[in-house]
Amino acid sequence: MAATDPNEMSFLEHLEQLRRHIIRSLVAVLLAMLLAFFAKAYLFDGVLMAPKNQNFITYRAFCFLSHALGFQENLCLQMPPIQLINTSMAGQFTMHLWVSFVAGVVLAFPYCVWELWRFVRPALYENERQGARGLVFWVSVLFVLGALFGYFVLTPLSVNFLGNYSVSGEIGNFIDVRSYISLITMLVLSCGLLFELPVAIYFLSRIGLVTPQFLRRYRRHAIVLNLLLSAIITPPDLVSQIIVALPVALLYEVGIWISARVHKKYLRAHL
Repeated sequence: MAATDPNEMSFLEHLEQLRRHIIRSLVAVLLAMLLAFFAKAYLFDGVLMAPKNQNFITYRAFCFLSHALGFQENLCLQMPPIQLINTSMAGQFTMHLWVSFVAGVVLAFPYCVWELWRFVRPALYENERQGARGLVFWVSVLFVLGALFGYFVLTPLSVNFLGNYSVSGEIGNFIDVRSYISLITMLVLSCGLLFELPVAIYFLSRIGLVTPQFLRRYRRHAIVLNLLLSAIITPPDLVSQIIVALPVALLYEVGIWISARVHKKYLRAHL
């Protein structure tokens, strides 16, 4: 019988270690949440309310691009006046707390990923640690890029389309502010997670559930699904759909490249 490693931790010690990492992550989220809570004016007026204004940077950039390319009717988006209302006594306060929490999660995300990596790292072999170098950096960068894409591209396109959409001239739009905020937070967080696609493919390739051959075989299906999702969440014009679909298609191709490298190393190690 092999001797027990004196440095090996028991199950309860692992749980205690995990609890410490979770507590530090929650503290980081709480501190970031407090920062966002007290930056109320900037968070709401400068960030959340900006996409419903005609002078938002995305609308100006689209209009400049449309003039430069000669597509004046396609990309110059007109933002209708949107009247936001609150319908409950504690609505604005609870919304302030929720938005502060979401902002805290976004701001503290890189630190939380680092804490998770610190917990997982000791259980890995040296070659696995070498293979996962830069993981925290790339997970954080991809999440931030996805969140920025959701805010600066998907959010203004969605707000513009939904704000202009009408089934009858007899119906006016008085939008609950919680609905407006939920749309923005959903798009930002969803895109942040969607941009983690290369990281997900990396781990699935490491454990053998995904191969580059599989990804290449179903590339056409992925393209169709990507275009379908882009058509659903963007205004009904081809240019907007392409703008949204291109980053996801690029991430898929990057995922194929990553999977091919992982698969090649796996074959080299087992031959």
